This record gives sequence, structure tokens and C-alpha cells, in this order.
Amino acid sequence: MSSSKSRFSWQMIFTIAMYGFMYIPILILAVYSFNASRYSSRWEGFSLQWYVSLLNDFRILSSLRDSLTVAISAVAVSAVLGTMMAVGLAKYRFRGKGLYRGISYLPLIIPDIAIAVATLVFLVTLSSILSFVQLSIWTIIASHIVFCLAYIAVVVSTRLAGLNPDLEEAALDLGATPTQAFLKVLLPELMPAILSGCLLAFVLSMDDLLISSFTAGSGANTLPMEIFSRVRTGVKPDINALSVVLILASGMLAFTSEYLRYRSDRQRSNG
Repeated sequence: MSSSKSRFSWQMIFTIAMYGFMYIPILILAVYSFNASRYSSRWEGFSLQWYVSLLNDFRILSSLRDSLTVAISAVAVSAVLGTMMAVGLAKYRFRGKGLYRGISYLPLIIPDIAIAVATLVFLVTLSSILSFVQLSIWTIIASHIVFCLAYIAVVVSTRLAGLNPDLEEAALDLGATPTQAFLKVLLPELMPAILSGCLLAFVLSMDDLLISSFTAGSGANTLPMEIFSRVRTGVKPDINALSVVLILASGMLAFTSEYLRYRSDRQRSNG
């Protein structure tokens, strides 16, 4: 009995220590974002001036616009292609299917630096052949589609694995065309997983620094690139405030994604 209590207490201590290691720095960051001082090393009183200054910072707003353009564009294309890829891999058999599946999911395990270098080499080679291909915000979007596609496909594939295949076959037996069966039966069942995968891919795209910095042209500057250029000379309170805003936004998206997955699993268990 005493051994069990001792083991439980050590588990609790380890869990608290790990959560503290992860979240105490975030808490300190949030507190110092309200610091009236321009320096994070000392506290000079409560102030909201750094949150107000974010609204008047042209460079931050411009980089935020570029990041949103990249993330929304990449996720929109990846949602269509990732869903088609997941459905195709689940429903059809063809030669080399296992190899194709493995290649499709490689961006999930390959380090970002390797993807960034490979994408840069490919784009430079392509630009030497096609003069209109130049590093710009569009090349960032193209490179983000590579890993967003894989994440969305994985989430949709997980949902497909738990679906009843008889639903679509029943629709076909009742006279629906394959397109109608997909749009009216399969797609509504997949929509929670598609939205969840899109939210995950959106957060990852907004957070990316390495791939964006390697594939960006002179006129493109995403939010992580702007933040990195500023923190090299020290972390200022305005960056603390911006980090808090990003953490809250990411948390809301993660909560939404988990809620959609929970509701989807509950509907499936009730059905």
C-alpha cells in the first residue's frame, strides 16, 4: 500500500514538474507583456501600451497579412488535394500504392530544414529553366502546401478508417451516382475531420519559419520571419504582447479542432 502511494506521489510530482516546465515560461511571458518598461528585465507597472502599439505597427500588420495569405491559400488547396488523396488511398487499389502512401506522408517525418533546402534547390533549378518562376509569396504558398497536404490527408484517413463502407454502397444501390454518393453521403461524414485537419495545418503554416525564410522572395515577409528578425537584438515587450495574442489564437483553433473531433466521434458512436 505504501509502495503504491509512493509511486503515485512521484507520478504526481513528475507531472506537475513537466507542466510547470511547459507553462510557467508562457505565464511569465504573459505577465511581462503588460510591463510598462521597455525592457523585460525589470517590472515598472501595469500597462496595455504594447498591445495598443501592435495595432499601429505597420511591419507587424504587413507580415501578418502575408502569413494569413500563405496559410489560407495553402490550406485551401491542401484541403481539396488531401481529401482526394485520402479517399483515393482508402477506396482504390493500384500498383505501388504502399510506396505512394509512404512518399505522401514523408513530410510528416522529414525535418523542416531538409524540406526547406530541397524546396529551395528545386525552385532555383526551376527558375533557371522558366524565367517567370521567381522566389515570392507564391513560392512560400507552394512549399507550405507540401506539408499541409500530408497533415490533412492523415487526419482524413483516420476518419475514413472508422467509417462504415456500407453507407456509400447503400447510396449507390438506391440510384445515386458516384459523385452524388460522395457529395451527399461521404463528404458530410468527412467534414469534421477535414475541418480539424485544416485548423491543424493552418496553425502549422502560421508558425513556420524555416521553410518560409528559405523560399521567400525579397517582397515577402511572414510573421515568424518578422519576429525572428526582431528578437535577435533582444526580446521587447511588444514581442511579448504579440506572442500572447498568437498563443491565444492558436489555443482557440486547437480547442475548436478538438471539439470538432469530439463531436464527430460522439455522432459516430451514437449512430
